[in-house]
Amino acid sequence: MRKKADLPTKICAHCGRPFTWRKKWERVWDEVKYCSDRCRNARKGSAPPQA
Repeated sequence: MRKKADLPTKICAHCGRPFTWRKKWERVWDEVKYCSDRCRNARKGSAPPQA
């Protein structure tokens, strides 16, 4: 079993926050761009927030 700290991470294309690998993304990890359904649905018509 892997520790959570050992799992791969990515940066969300919408909100810019880091997120970690999930079991449900096992087969499509290379295609995952958004951390949640909320960010995926909000991708149309808005730019990422300026931090």
